[in-house]
Amino acid sequence: MSTPPYRRIADELRRLILDGDLAPGAVVPSENALVEQYQVAAETARRALAVLAAEGLTEARRGSGTRVRSFRPILRQAGKRLSVAQWGSGRSIWQTDLDERPMAVDRATVVEQPCPGRIAEALGLEAGAAVWVRDRRYLVEGAPVMLATSYLPAAKVAGSAITSVDSGPGGTYARLAELGWAPVAFREQVRVRMPLPEEAQALSLGAGTPVVLIVRFAFAQGGLPLEVNEMTLDASRYLMEWEFPA
Repeated sequence: MSTPPYRRIADELRRLILDGDLAPGAVVPSENALVEQYQVAAETARRALAVLAAEGLTEARRGSGTRVRSFRPILRQAGKRLSVAQWGSGRSIWQTDLDERPMAVDRATVVEQPCPGRIAEALGLEAGAAVWVRDRRYLVEGAPVMLATSYLPAAKVAGSAITSVDSGPGGTYARLAELGWAPVAFREQVRVRMPLPEEAQALSLGAGTPVVLIVRFAFAQGGLPLEVNEMTLDASRYLMEWEFPA
């Protein structure tokens, strides 16, 4: 079957973006410009632009038309960010990702509540046992990029700074180490799906943009579970990198 006209237009524009001929921040030809250039109906041009938006290559800006996405991807290096050399020295694990870019946390809440069943099993707890839940949204350069919810056994962290919104230098892992529960191992599980409506709203996702789901498990000596952290990332804003020896 022949390629539909809107797909051919989208393919050409995508190539210009990926080759750098349309640089980050550059204005994408408007619907009217595409109609004139390709001699197609307005609906065809509109569908071509919608394809690029759904792929996360473009974004509409009020008052300035559609532009090539200009947000520099966040390089997430799991091994480096979770090293004891990072949080153990009082630095945020986020500092390894951002290369001095400004980061902020908002919508942060910290509450004690009964543990959900799926989390209780991972933490070695009975369903409904008390856990402290740290829920927050992260913004980089003012753009929401990640939602994170951490679960920690109340019996291990009660009365510590972990139960406050600001857990202090080095964050949760530094406080766990002070309590005698230093993390010595981590495991992360990663998958991708389309966002739930509330996730799309919280992360200001464009149409068709997927999310990356990362679940991190932290363990003390002897494999004792310390934390389950469920993270939802805007897939268009992240580049994942793993390094390991042969």
